[in-house]
Amino acid sequence: MIAWIAVDWGSSNLRTWALDADDNVIAQAGSPRGMLGLAPDEFEGTLLELIDEWLPESVEAPLPALICGMAGARQGWVEAAYLPLDEGPGDALARLGSRLTSATTQDSRLQVQIVPGLCQHPGPSGHDAFDVMRGEETQLAGLIAKRPGFSGAVCQPGTHSKWARLGNGRIASFDTFMSGELYKLLRYDSVLKHSLRGDDLSDEAQRAAFLAAIDTALAAPERLSAELFGIRARDLLDTQLTQDETRGAWLGARLSGLVLGLELAGATASLPTDSQIVLIGADALCQRYRIALEHLGFTVGLEANEEMILTGLGHIRHAAATS
Repeated sequence: MIAWIAVDWGSSNLRTWALDADDNVIAQAGSPRGMLGLAPDEFEGTLLELIDEWLPESVEAPLPALICGMAGARQGWVEAAYLPLDEGPGDALARLGSRLTSATTQDSRLQVQIVPGLCQHPGPSGHDAFDVMRGEETQLAGLIAKRPGFSGAVCQPGTHSKWARLGNGRIASFDTFMSGELYKLLRYDSVLKHSLRGDDLSDEAQRAAFLAAIDTALAAPERLSAELFGIRARDLLDTQLTQDETRGAWLGARLSGLVLGLELAGATASLPTDSQIVLIGADALCQRYRIALEHLGFTVGLEANEEMILTGLGHIRHAAATS
């Protein structure tokens, strides 16, 4: 019954799904063994630990596995070269299936191919900077498969958040913002760590602090560094803040708002407020982005992370079969 295997191999996690010929999920498995913890010769064994029981007994008909994500990075299983956004005719998302990279396996029951990432260079097409994505292109392919002709902005929140601009189902450009990594560094490795606790935006006061910080960052992004140190100073001097966990949570919400507000200052600067923005990513993080974006007046839609990955891999697989 299993026709193929879909794999999402991130930096810190691995997810696999067994699918039938109609792309219905039959089984799934996951592991915390992401790309960052593996040497190139460990990828096959790590994958087999999850999918061995799915493989056929006969080697005459190996089971195809299609992988997106960091397994195709330079430090991964085998490098799947980035596909330039403006290379060749047609849209880059439509060309993914024609640029798959095969990985050699010791187990002859398995046939592995890896989806390339996308890259862009500054130039006449209007791109402002060098940029790359790996894994997010599959989610975008899934979105276009589900919503043909989509026009608007797509935000994929994460450690390195992507903002892609699409028109009539084609990707025009994208930007990467290191907001997740910046937040982590400030939260756990800066002087601010002494003042912060985890926040909860369901709390009215913390939500208000978060949104006020969004407004502050948007109004004066050039003052972000000063506003960040202000968190520490406020912890030391502001007598109106309580002296318990609520104090640290309020300040944590402010830090989150300042960092996200800086991202939104750049990502939404050229977007009309009636623009449609689709979020794809982890539920909790997407909800945080949604609160901020709706506060700024944007119309926001959500697409399930897993659904976009599976739809995208299925779309790429079928495109490869007809290319």
